[in-house]
Amino acid sequence: MKKYLLLFIIAIFVMSCSKKVEVKGKITGSSPLERIEFVEASGVGTLPLANIGLDKDGNFSGSFEAPKDGMYVINYAGRQNLIYLEGGQKINISGNGATFPNEYIVTGDAKKNNDFFQANQKFLSEYGKKINIQELMGGDEKAFLKGAQKIEADINKNVDEIAKKYNPSKGLIEWKKNDVKVIILNLLGNYEMSHGQMSGNPSFKVTKVFTDYENKLQDNKDVMVKTIPLYRQYLLVKMSPGFQKYAEANSKGKTDVITSELFAEYLKSQKEVTQTAKDYLLGFVLAQDIHPTSQPKTIDKIKKIIDTDIKDATIKSDLNKMQVAITGLKIGEVAPEASLVKQDGKAYKLSENKGKPYMLFFYASWNPYIAEGTVPVLKEVANFYKSKMNFVYVNVDDTKDQFVKTSNALLKGVEGINVYADGGLNSDIAKKYGVYGFKLPCFVIIDKDGKIASRSFVNLGEQDLVTILDKQTGLSAPKVDPNMQLQPGMNADPAAMQQQQQQQQQQQQAPQPANPQPVQTK
Repeated sequence: MKKYLLLFIIAIFVMSCSKKVEVKGKITGSSPLERIEFVEASGVGTLPLANIGLDKDGNFSGSFEAPKDGMYVINYAGRQNLIYLEGGQKINISGNGATFPNEYIVTGDAKKNNDFFQANQKFLSEYGKKINIQELMGGDEKAFLKGAQKIEADINKNVDEIAKKYNPSKGLIEWKKNDVKVIILNLLGNYEMSHGQMSGNPSFKVTKVFTDYENKLQDNKDVMVKTIPLYRQYLLVKMSPGFQKYAEANSKGKTDVITSELFAEYLKSQKEVTQTAKDYLLGFVLAQDIHPTSQPKTIDKIKKIIDTDIKDATIKSDLNKMQVAITGLKIGEVAPEASLVKQDGKAYKLSENKGKPYMLFFYASWNPYIAEGTVPVLKEVANFYKSKMNFVYVNVDDTKDQFVKTSNALLKGVEGINVYADGGLNSDIAKKYGVYGFKLPCFVIIDKDGKIASRSFVNLGEQDLVTILDKQTGLSAPKVDPNMQLQPGMNADPAAMQQQQQQQQQQQQAPQPANPQPVQTK
């Protein structure tokens, strides 16, 4: 009997430690082409954890591994909002396509937490309207501190009252208490930077009373830097004057230096900053330096900084994944093999192309850009180079049936082979090549020896791409309009997405100072 009891206890423990979140729901008045994404709001170099499709009636369901209990961003139809999730939860989310996710209803395991969170957000929105920020920021230090302390007390009082009503988890209450501290810290930071100019006293310096209050609010620094991106922004702003001086002194005569390279060295001299804070702050700056058009030398520099200066394993992994998603796999590496299937159900391997270069092209039916000028341009490119290279079109739709419909409708008459990645964006090949919904369609060139020959592209009109295709095939293509976009107006940059998520979080908090700027080189 005791043996079975022990096994039962172990089973419960394993279940309780599960990080998987199961989500389903319905968005009325939605489009079947819309998708719902979930992104961790507090991570560094954040990438979507799930990209879930809606059926014709607006129903959706899916699951994802939650890295930690905390805030997540819901992306839908170009709009964003926050939701608090914990590993192991089963939740239901509903809303209207015209207002979701600005407005949504949660039932299931996450209901109490998100009722509490939304009630707090409503209070902050109404409370912020009552505060005269200009008057507060323009007052003398004593009056400002009195006002800031009243704001802190008022918000915390509301947090306690709402907590009694909704009974949220301890983790969410702790997060909210820290969030209040960050709101006040940003008020203090803004006051310190702007009061001298506003008061006509450029030599203005805050007193010890001010800094003592500031330090008191940071009694839980490592937790705050891990969970609240706005606190990282605050710390970066505080560091900016010192970093600017360091950057100016150490970048003279250097034309290829990048911000994260200087910042990594600067952090080594900041003995009072914990390693946890250094990892998150450097990770934030690194994310800004990763761009779709980064040159191989810059990519190598960033990779080296990630490997040598970032100590936190999760941040290191997230940044490496982000770099692959943005710039692609390292040129010269062997192209990863993956399980693919043709329309007739037969297996297909990328290695079948060995001996001839090929373009590996990823797309999905629900991505609007595939039908907006992409196919005609793709057809021209394939027709021109088909004698010297192959074209492999990898569909990452949710089902094989949708793949068959999509490939027949969109790629009919386009030279090349159509294959399906089982599992769509969760497939083996999507993970290996860093393919995400925000990046589709995208493509990479593989050489005749089966090695990566290009960075990840999203624009068929880029001169770099034409140069690579000509080199791989020995042909000479006619000049292409450089303004020809595979994805008009698209910015395949999770760093920008992360900033948008942080701005969304900031907009939902009140009162707030002007948006702080991250550290930059001159």
